[in-house]
Amino acid sequence: MPAEINFYELLEVSRDADDTTIKSSYRKLAMKWHPDRNPGDAEAETRFKAISVAYDCLKDPQKRSAYDNFGHEAYVSGGASGGQGGFGGAGFSDLGDIFESIFGGAFGGGGRQQARRGADLRYDMEIGLDEAFHGKQAEIEIEVSTTCEPCSGSGAEPGTGTRRCNLCGGHGKVRAQQGFFMVERTCPTCHCRGEVIEKPCRSCRGDGRVDKPQTLEVTIPPGVDSGTRIRLAGKGEAGPNGAPAGDLYIFLHVRRHAVFERDGTTLITRVPITFTTAALGGEIEIPGLDGERHAITIPAGIQSGKQLRRRGAGMPVLQGRGAGDLVVEIMVETPTKLSARQKELLRELQATETGEETPQSKGFFDRIKEAWSDLTE
Repeated sequence: MPAEINFYELLEVSRDADDTTIKSSYRKLAMKWHPDRNPGDAEAETRFKAISVAYDCLKDPQKRSAYDNFGHEAYVSGGASGGQGGFGGAGFSDLGDIFESIFGGAFGGGGRQQARRGADLRYDMEIGLDEAFHGKQAEIEIEVSTTCEPCSGSGAEPGTGTRRCNLCGGHGKVRAQQGFFMVERTCPTCHCRGEVIEKPCRSCRGDGRVDKPQTLEVTIPPGVDSGTRIRLAGKGEAGPNGAPAGDLYIFLHVRRHAVFERDGTTLITRVPITFTTAALGGEIEIPGLDGERHAITIPAGIQSGKQLRRRGAGMPVLQGRGAGDLVVEIMVETPTKLSARQKELLRELQATETGEETPQSKGFFDRIKEAWSDLTE
């Protein structure tokens, strides 16, 4: 979850949405993220709690007005008076408690903000279908914020330290009266840390992080597909002032293949054959991504669009056992360039046709004749 959460964005409505729209969107999202529908999914439970808090605020005209005017801070640390606090219906004493429970202190209401974890990063990688089939070890180069070595991420010049912030007295927040509300804001001096650096590190200028190129090893397992996400824990952006690093997510994109199309674990290839092979039958060989040459038997009389299947010759199952199928779709190709002798032979063949050789054609024209007879009677 991002550090700044907008109630309207949580409920996927605009700021001028009416009560009916807000209620409808809440019901849809609550059904989607309800823990009973997502057993064991911690993220779903978190989202369900968050949208419940957002709805509790926006469905109440007074709370919504206060939120529109003052944002979250209108309810932090008892700022909203009343017997049950700003969000009594949600079962919390104030907004700080709500988000501390849901997001682990990102909206702490009465003390220093916990160390902010570094941002997650995204890297898009393109691979071939054969690489997706076999898997591979890959190296990527990225530039990412890493912990500053001279200060070990503290942001302070080696040999110096920090002192309590004079403005907020070490609390990380400052309060101000705004009409009916007591508004608590992030301290502009220490940015909620409660302490300030006496002498900022010259290498990172007090941030505790520096941008540096990195080379990382990525293991791509067999069976991946476009959209597969690989997580490298702790390889994202370093947190400020020594906080934990975020994660790096590798998003895979599989290039189109010259021969095969993919449908899940099924590999599909369309093979043109001559009409004589279609009529008499035969055998073709298909080189698979597994390195094998798969012999495919063509039965006599096969039609265009017929699919022949080779079990277990498709894509491997990601993080599982076995593989999908190889499907060969037949396309009967009509000759466009014939020699005089070939035309002569075809005319001889045509002269021997009775209609029984092509029952679909015969049946169709028989139905045409019957329909025509009905119209002329």
